[in-house]
Amino acid sequence: MQPDSQSILDRLARVLESRKTAAPEGSYVASLYRQGIGEILRKVQEEADETVIAATSGDLDQLVYETADLWFHTLVMLVHQGLRPDDVLCELERRFGVSGFEEKANRSKGG
Repeated sequence: MQPDSQSILDRLARVLESRKTAAPEGSYVASLYRQGIGEILRKVQEEADETVIAATSGDLDQLVYETADLWFHTLVMLVHQGLRPDDVLCELERRFGVSGFEEKANRSKGG
């Protein structure tokens, strides 16, 4: 059975939100929040690099594992900034059916 992607993202976002007030000694995410956006961004970059390496290697299991780490740390970043998975999903929905070339051209025009 396939997992309900949106439900998993929402559940994870709720847990990440709750970690904002958790003691950093007992929670990895709380410790990231305590260290601030710079450390969170460093982790996102690290996981992005590891995902690229896994994709280059052709090891599909490792690619899934590293992508999960990347998505997780990206969600930590979003929640830290007061955003939710739905904010990104709505943007993806807005783009659905729009040519990537057109979407990129609209961004470069500020629209």
